[in-house]
Amino acid sequence: MSAAKEQTHRVGIIPFDTRGQAIAVLFVTSQTRGRWVLPKGKQKAGESHLETCRREGFEEAGVTGVPLEDFPITAPVTKQTKTGRLTVPVTYYPFLVTEQVDDWPEKEKRQRHWALLEEAPRVAYREDFLSVLKLFEALKPWIIETAEQHKSQQPAELTPGQ
Repeated sequence: MSAAKEQTHRVGIIPFDTRGQAIAVLFVTSQTRGRWVLPKGKQKAGESHLETCRREGFEEAGVTGVPLEDFPITAPVTKQTKTGRLTVPVTYYPFLVTEQVDDWPEKEKRQRHWALLEEAPRVAYREDFLSVLKLFEALKPWIIETAEQHKSQQPAELTPGQ
């Protein structure tokens, strides 16, 4: 792969939580236009995709959690830049949110919004995210099952609603 292609690929997350069969997705505002997007960014040298997921989740959304590495979704996403529109491939990982903090690195630059998966298409900006969300929804049974497995392995005091 050429260096130019490596620089254009991004890694992102679909931050979510479950309650029973319901899934809620966390959106953040973009820095440039304030549209509702999913967190993503450039992979740093020596960083794995999963490390990038954790870093971007905390920097952009103030969340920590578990990337579900078995369910990556890669899609072209259009981004507005100073020189015009740029389309880049982004590999998104479903990201089970285990904690949301009130103070995070990009707090002054971004807002957060949780939406039920069924409502997400009304929140998401652009067709780019709609295709990602449709694929995420198609994986719903496996994502819920995997999320529940992770939650059941947490100490009782860390499990929400107890």
